[in-house]
Amino acid sequence: LVVVFGIFALHTAQVWCYAALYEALGEFSTFEEALYFSTVSFSTLGFGDLTLSIRWRVLGAIEAVNGLVLIAWSTAFFMSVTARLRLLEHNWHDH
Repeated sequence: LVVVFGIFALHTAQVWCYAALYEALGEFSTFEEALYFSTVSFSTLGFGDLTLSIRWRVLGAIEAVNGLVLIAWSTAFFMSVTARLRLLEHNWHDH
């Protein structure tokens, strides 16, 4: 459970950092819009109801690729931790 919440917290921090960057660039009128866009982009959901200006649209694509890679890596890491816990549990039952 600690691993799950840790991964979630790290991804949340990453999304908020991108949102802060979008706000600093003046891409959205409110931080809520920047956070919404960042969350949708990071998760590669990409609704398209909010978009970046032409000047920064590649940044949104970079965030989407970054999110895809990090979420996939986190899934692989979580599966690795789960497999190790199962091995430890199995070894504990054998003794």
